[in-house]
Amino acid sequence: MQSRCSGFLLLITLFVTFPAWGQMIQSAPVQNAPVQPAPQPAPQSGHNNGGDFSDVTNPNPKNVVPKDTIIVKGAWSSASDSTTPVPESSAVTNNVFTNRYFGITYSLPADWIQKFTPPPPSETGGYVLAQIARTDSYKGEAKGTIQFDAQDMFFTPVPAANARQFVNYSKNHLPGYYQVELKPSQTTIGGQSFTFFAYWSPVAQLHWYVLATQIRCHTVEIVLMNRDPKVLEELVRDMNSKIKLPPEASSTGGLGGGNVPVCIKDYASGENVMERVEPVLTEHRYNAIPVRLIIDKQGKVKHIHFLSAFPEQEKTISDALKQWKFRPYERDGQRLEVETGIMFGRASLPVGPRADATTD
Repeated sequence: MQSRCSGFLLLITLFVTFPAWGQMIQSAPVQNAPVQPAPQPAPQSGHNNGGDFSDVTNPNPKNVVPKDTIIVKGAWSSASDSTTPVPESSAVTNNVFTNRYFGITYSLPADWIQKFTPPPPSETGGYVLAQIARTDSYKGEAKGTIQFDAQDMFFTPVPAANARQFVNYSKNHLPGYYQVELKPSQTTIGGQSFTFFAYWSPVAQLHWYVLATQIRCHTVEIVLMNRDPKVLEELVRDMNSKIKLPPEASSTGGLGGGNVPVCIKDYASGENVMERVEPVLTEHRYNAIPVRLIIDKQGKVKHIHFLSAFPEQEKTISDALKQWKFRPYERDGQRLEVETGIMFGRASLPVGPRADATTD
């Protein structure tokens, strides 16, 4: 995914959660807007914006859509209800970033705001939760960005089983125009365990700090970019007192439980499925359809979250999944809700052998 570069330099901002297969995000343009502008959709390329290939710099439909053209909604994220939090349901309100699904709260530093609404999830389970930048009134050199990302570990093609492995893989597969500054190490942010590493671009003279933890079987990354490493160090120190995370957050844990469902990969398979109705997809589509399910204590499907699906696919699969019956999950004699993932359609190919879950 690509957007325009900032006014101070044409640059490439690596979306570090996806360095191996080239998904990249650039910093957003600095525009002449009020100090506290309402978030606007970030400029995106067509492959992950629900099929809209129009020129976002020209919002006049008469100029971007040919006459008599019928616009059909493409693959998009959706959920079976509006009350259950989903990963993409982030918000920045009164300069506080919140995500109910991950249980994160972060008070933005002074002079930082979210200017652009993040894009929808990718079909490999990649999310941009927030893109935060300096206000237009800031006159200093060290503008930079703060980005919250998440990678669904049920659907990632990267051979990693947890956040620590994911960061190590990312570090080992940085493109040649980046250099590692600080090797991965363990640190604590907001009282929870994170894996930290840093890299930079000698050509662009830009530095990135990456902080990664795991929450509900997602690798959640905080990616900070700036020209000045001292600014990045200050942001990390400041974050310690301004961020709140759920107790389960950990570089090698984050499997749910407590007030949220237990995350179990591939639970929607084998003998766990007692009754099953296969969805019949009549439209000839060739997209991957990743779906997250919450299964209640009685083994019924409680919530369905489509990361990316066409409307007709969503309806067909939902109608089928609502008829599935699962074996209730028990731990220590107590039934618990389960969150799991299942892939329909064309699954994405892994980029390498799957890492052993016990390997750091």
